Amino acid sequence: MESVNPFRTIDHAEARRLVDADAVTVLDVRTPGEYSQLGHIPNAWLIPVDLAAAAPAVLPNDAKPVLVYCEHGVRSVAASQLLVAAGIADVLNLAGGLAGWSGPREFGAGPLRGPSAWLIENADLLPRGGTVLDVACGRGRHALLMASAGFEVRAIDRNPDAIAFLSQTAARLTLQIDAAVVNLETDPPPSLGESLYDAVLVFNYLHRPLMPAIRAAVKPGGRIFYETFTTRQAERGHPQNPDFLLREGELAELMSPWSIIRSREGECDGRFLASIVAERR
Repeated sequence: MESVNPFRTIDHAEARRLVDADAVTVLDVRTPGEYSQLGHIPNAWLIPVDLAAAAPAVLPNDAKPVLVYCEHGVRSVAASQLLVAAGIADVLNLAGGLAGWSGPREFGAGPLRGPSAWLIENADLLPRGGTVLDVACGRGRHALLMASAGFEVRAIDRNPDAIAFLSQTAARLTLQIDAAVVNLETDPPPSLGESLYDAVLVFNYLHRPLMPAIRAAVKPGGRIFYETFTTRQAERGHPQNPDFLLREGELAELMSPWSIIRSREGECDGRFLASIVAERR
């Protein structure tokens, strides 16, 4: 990875001024336990350093610099180097980490930004290498992470701007991702290939006519990692269209007759979701 504009390391006094003025996006690259138990800068985004490859896809697309910190200023250097290489224009590294921070500090858990918590919590069910298809990939938070872990990744989405961003970011990070613009909602639905992938990822997306093609794309013994909103999410705002919301128990039905390895349904981090890992027999 080559950086054009290197990150800048700043002291705590400058960081405090920027934080107090709400002039930076603050990124905490420690573990969730450290974030919760040792405290964190208020409103800091939590993306642990081992998941930082997903960060370029989810960080706000605004003019604010990104202030990166860890506990002692070591992990934040690695994360800052990655962000700069990915094309983030203005990256600031907190010298010495949060251990010496005298500014405001909050305690308690926060949402994991970047990849879905469902994918991370079930990473032990991912294959040890192989091929992955990321369906409705958006800007590529999961595709970037999986490619950085050594998987051969194909990522598809109908949004050409998102695919262009993913392709450019992958190239900057020297990650091998086959990113393509695909209209997933044609009639009839597009083919995604037959028995090509060891794992298929689908997050925050539902188009019921595409489900047979998603299942068909998985190799025998392969797995689908799927999570999206249920009808109760409409109580919280968006989405509200029932075409994009799962009925109670529907996700397991859509995976039939596959083996359900793990699943959950209900409120998670303030959203109503159904999540599943299913294996093709």
